[in-house]
This record gives sequence, C-alpha cells and structure tokens, in this order.
Amino acid sequence: MKTDLKKILSISGQPGLFLYLSHANTGAVVESIVTKKRTCCGMSARITALSDISIFTETDEIRLQQVFEKMKAYLGENDAPSSKSDAKVLKELFENVLPDYDRDRFYVSHMKKVVDWYSCLKNYATLDFVQDEEQEEAAAE
Repeated sequence: MKTDLKKILSISGQPGLFLYLSHANTGAVVESIVTKKRTCCGMSARITALSDISIFTETDEIRLQQVFEKMKAYLGENDAPSSKSDAKVLKELFENVLPDYDRDRFYVSHMKKVVDWYSCLKNYATLDFVQDEEQEEAAAE
C-alpha cells in the first residue's frame, strides 16, 4: 500500500510520525506509525501533514515527498544516517541528495527531522508514495 503524505502527520512536541484516522469533536484521532497506539490530539496541537512541508533551495522550494524520493534514489536500500550523527555527515547527505538546498534557511535541525521522518517511513510504512494524479482520481470516485 502506498504512503499518502497528506495523512502522515508531525505533531509538535510528540516524537515520531502519526497516521490521521478521523476527525473528533476535540481534534483529530491519530495513530503512531511506530507503536500503532491511537490517541486524540486536541485542536490546540500544532499538527502538520508531511505533504505541506517543503525545503528551501537556492531557486525555489522542493516538496518533502520529492526530497524523500531523491534520498531513496541516493541511498538505495541503505539506511539514512541517524539524526544524532555529526552535522558534517548530515550536510554531506543533503549536498549529495539536494545539492542546491539553501544553506541559509535549511538548518541542521531541519535535516535531523527529515532523516528521522525518512527512517520512520522506511521502517514502518513505505517509501512508495501516492502521486498527485492518484489522489485526484481517488477524490473523483
């Protein structure tokens, strides 16, 4: 089954990624991708879908899905470096994957999140993503 980044959420203050399940009166019902534990996030929680995240490049912005696809092409079956790796290791990875990333606006702290999310998806979901055309077809049905 393909991963739909519109349903994969990052919740501020919560480690890991979450799958959106449904709307609740008090917020959203989500399930941890790693532990499969379900919880309800209140309306005050800062929730961001991974599909809404982009990374700054020298000329424009690139969607996170495209970054993940480039990482997959570069790393193959190998794991991404740990988010606890040295900053040089993370910068080297992104220089190879995304050579024109904006060095003034894409910080090491952002790189750590991206490699964590990549590893989480690789290990607990799939790096085969639903494409925009497939989402539009599913919405039309």
